[in-house]
Amino acid sequence: MTVYSLLFYLLSLLTLAATAMAVTRRHMVHAVLYLVLSFFGTALLFYLLGAPLLAALEVIIYAGAIMVLFLFIIMMIRVEKEDDRFFPFLQWWPALLISGGFLAGLLALSREDLVRQPGMTVAQALPQVFGIHLFRDHWLAIEIASLLLLIALVGVLHLSRRRRADAIEEAP
Repeated sequence: MTVYSLLFYLLSLLTLAATAMAVTRRHMVHAVLYLVLSFFGTALLFYLLGAPLLAALEVIIYAGAIMVLFLFIIMMIRVEKEDDRFFPFLQWWPALLISGGFLAGLLALSREDLVRQPGMTVAQALPQVFGIHLFRDHWLAIEIASLLLLIALVGVLHLSRRRRADAIEEAP
């Protein structure tokens, strides 16, 4: 088993663990933070497989923009907190273990002298060619995804206004 294979399986396991933690959290902000870790793990896997452009897009688009949108929606819904603690102490350990594993994977990927064998070849795809292919051949899927995001945002605005109206009616 090569170092690349071992690193691939380690990163895959950590990404699956972060995704499982994101799905099982009751507090939505914690779930979003674990989902960010999952996106970083996916970006590291893309980088390991020779697609640095996809790794950068994963970090910029998903871990950056989409997660900011999710946090905005969570704040618009105004979910009531169960307790005032930042993180329960038992939730620190999984977060630290998964984050430490991703940091170790990132450091292993960044060290050239760790691997004594030839590396994988980088996929040659210019961003311009990728963008032309995406918007020429898959424009319908992009439009559907943007429409779904717009519908979700309108739904959250509707929910937040209805909650405000209910709160105003209950006030003496």
